[in-house]
Order: sequence, then C-alpha cells, then structure tokens
Amino acid sequence: MSPATIKLNKNADRRIREGHSWIYSNEINTRLTSLKNFEAGDIVDVVNHQDKWLGRGYINPNSLICIRLLTRDKKIAINKSLIVHRLNIALSLRERFYQKPFYRLVYGDSDGLPGLIVDRYGDYCTVAISTAGMETLKEAIVEALNQVIKPKGIVIRNDSSARSIEGLDRYSEIGFGDVPESVMIEEGDCQFSLSLLEGQKTGWFYDQAANRRRMLDYVEGKTVLDVCSYIGAWSLQAARAGAQKVTSVDVSESALDRLFHNAELNGVSDKVEAIQGDAFEALKALKQGAEKFDVIILDPPAFIKRRKDIKSGLIAYRRLNEMAIRLLNNDGILISASCSFHLSSQDLLKILQQSARHNDRWLQVLEEGKQGRDHPVNPAIVETGYLKAFYCRVLRSS
Repeated sequence: MSPATIKLNKNADRRIREGHSWIYSNEINTRLTSLKNFEAGDIVDVVNHQDKWLGRGYINPNSLICIRLLTRDKKIAINKSLIVHRLNIALSLRERFYQKPFYRLVYGDSDGLPGLIVDRYGDYCTVAISTAGMETLKEAIVEALNQVIKPKGIVIRNDSSARSIEGLDRYSEIGFGDVPESVMIEEGDCQFSLSLLEGQKTGWFYDQAANRRRMLDYVEGKTVLDVCSYIGAWSLQAARAGAQKVTSVDVSESALDRLFHNAELNGVSDKVEAIQGDAFEALKALKQGAEKFDVIILDPPAFIKRRKDIKSGLIAYRRLNEMAIRLLNNDGILISASCSFHLSSQDLLKILQQSARHNDRWLQVLEEGKQGRDHPVNPAIVETGYLKAFYCRVLRSS
C-alpha cells in the first residue's frame, strides 16, 4: 500500500527543493490532511501546493520538526534495503580516510539517515536513535549493520534527553551479540579502554579527533591543563606527544578512574595527574594555588543546547575562557572548543577576544578546527555543522 500523502502550504517547499530534509508542522496544509490521522513514525509522501512530488519520509505529528525526508525517489521504499544502501555509501567515505575501523559511521542527515547515529569501535557499534521514525526502523537498522559490517555486538544507546522532544522513552540495551564491559579503540599513537554501555553519549567523541591531532604540535615540553577531560582523549595524546606534565579536570570520578587506566595502557602515568570536580571550581582553586600552564584545552559540554539557553550559555563560555586565560603563562596556547550549534564560530571568537582583553591580554589566532571527515556537513542543513575550535597564542599586552 502506498504511503499517505501530505501537501505543503504555498511556498513551503523552497528549503526542501534546496536540499533540506526537515518539514515543520506549520508548513503543512492541515486543512486538507489532519495531522491527527497519523501515528509517530508513519511513512508519508510529501507534495508541494501544486501536487509536485518532493520526497518520502517519516512523520511525527507531535513534533515541531514534523517530517524528515529519507528519499526523493518515488521508486524507493523506506525499509532495510534503503538502510543497507545508505550504510554502504557512508562506509565508503570512512574507509577512504580511516585506515582502522574507529569512526562515526553514520552522521544522521548528512548520511541520508536523519535521526540515526552509529559509531564504530572495531568489532562493535553503538546506535543512537533520536526520532520516532527511526525508532520504528530499529530492527531493520540492526539487521542492516549486521549485513554491511558484521559486528560482534551492537549497543543501543537511546538514553539521550533529545528523545523527549519526540515523545520517546530513554533506555539502553544490547541490540545484538555480546558486548564486553570495556572495548579498546585506537586514536593516533594511543589506545583507549572505554565502556559502550556506561560511557558518555555513545562512548567516545570522534568529532574532535582531527582537532586532537592538531593539538599535538603545541604540547612538546609543555605543561598542559585539560578541562572537561572525560577519559583522556586530549590529555593522554598530549602526554604521548611529549608534554612535560598534564593535569586533567573532570566532574566524573569514574571517567577519571578510566583515564588513569588509559594512562597506564599508554605508558604515561608518571606525567598525568587529575582533579575531580566542577570545571569552574577547579579553575578557581588552581588560580588560588598560583598554578600556571603553557597550554590549556577547553572542550566543555554544550552550554547552549537550545535557543533558550543562549543567554546563560554565552555567560558560561565567557566565564570559562576568562578563568582559563588567567592560568596561562605568557606566550601560552589556549585551545578553546564548543559543540553548541547555537554558538557560531564568530561568537566564540568574540568571546575569546573579550576574555583576553578582560585579562589585559591579546590573542593571535593560529588555527581554526572543525568536526572531522566522519561528521560531514550537509550544506543545505546548517545544523549538521556544529563543532568549532580555536588555537590561540595568548600574550601580555605591551
């Protein structure tokens, strides 16, 4: 049976024709078709006000982003075969640039699978589903992954708060096979032990891998402070690259326990120390102790998750960067990142400039980093580009 058809209001198809895949509820002609006729996750066809076919996707009548398109070809059904096809295309990109199977395999809309994230950890995968439409396809997703990459185990990490927007429950489970308590991954010259069942988000932050490689040029012989360190991705690679000493700060005791374990795995335990606690309180205590560092890395969680968080988030980013700059030696390096989509690169740069001037310092921006190639940006969907990082030289004013 053919999917039901949704007609858009006049002029509501422009973004879709330009390549976007989201349709908002106020763009739908509800006088012709009531949204009450649909269940979350139903497959629908979409036409413009002149009945021109635009695409096929899934609908959630209870969400502001009401429809997400998965195909613009009338002949294609939304099923396991489509997912297998999209996985193969996504895999071909990653295998072009990554010699080992440690990367984000599926990055939502950018890989033609909106609402789906898949991270690959060698023989294991984590799957994160954020929309009702993808939730209805969960079994097909697992089957498609087994067909394309044949993992030993798949973890479903559907515990993100973003699922509440779609009216979905939060849970984690084993989707396939057996998954050990810890798995090993490689990044650069380091090995890391991590938990796919209990780690933050999907277990690892692949999006910063390229930026961590950039960091290696700045740390040899230096004292390094890594704020919001998690299990040591920045810290331990800095230590392996020749840093004199690395101080890691994280609020999670369990994350720091694993960081120390990873330090032992990489033979850098003698270089690494840690402070467990809130980032702001830790920076305050370091200032009171008259501590100074040559390189400071700021990779905090998103302070601006939604538009309503912008005001408080801007204050938090400004405060964090001001406090960090106070701890930098003259001619030090500040690496400051943000994963908040609602904070633009220019806004972060403005914050860095203001933070430097507040401390009577001036900046030279040496490099700007973005998310890695396994997080490709769809230029029609600006929301797919969110990560930014600045590498700054910080000098006393003269």
